[in-house]
Amino acid sequence: MFNHSRPFCGKNILAIILKGEPTLILMKDIVRDGDPVLRQVAQKLTFPLSDHYRKLADDMMEYLVNSQDPKIAAKHQLRAGVGLAAPQVGEGVSMAALLVPDDKGEIIFKEVYVNPEIISESVRKTCLGEGEGCLSVDKVIDGYVPRPNKVTVHYWTVDGEEKTIRLKGYPAIVSGHEIDHLNGHLFYDRINKENPFALDEDTIVIY
Repeated sequence: MFNHSRPFCGKNILAIILKGEPTLILMKDIVRDGDPVLRQVAQKLTFPLSDHYRKLADDMMEYLVNSQDPKIAAKHQLRAGVGLAAPQVGEGVSMAALLVPDDKGEIIFKEVYVNPEIISESVRKTCLGEGEGCLSVDKVIDGYVPRPNKVTVHYWTVDGEEKTIRLKGYPAIVSGHEIDHLNGHLFYDRINKENPFALDEDTIVIY
């Protein structure tokens, strides 16, 4: 998920990963809208994770950390991100990294999901007032992207620990965005095609 205000492709990156050398994911490595991998349902991973997938998790999180550092981001021309799913770097597996800051830039949620699933969600919706963006979508697409204000996510960590957590507000939005990627959906699929700025009356708009 692209961070508007705050915050690979597979083949070349894979060659580096397999050699065990340091990997720096750059914008040229991000798979763009139109690539079939972004519209496929990601495959579930099995445990223990291979060294390849453990390193993939580290590399995706490193991209988020770097992209939220103004100096590093400027040096490498990185778009700020708060989430990155494996299909966005050419890997069709169910894994996503999240690094979510608050409006002061303090990190409020950091995790790598493996095989995540939203098992319950609130009826009440929320959305970002500025809309959503995506590292894989280069153009600006106007419209609200309503998502559940509260979600319960069931997933495994990279180390194979099974977890169930409840999230609200911005972390819930980012989780929904990344899990959508793993199910072959992009954020603009959720925008009302007839009225992009239509919302239910009780929708919480986050600015």
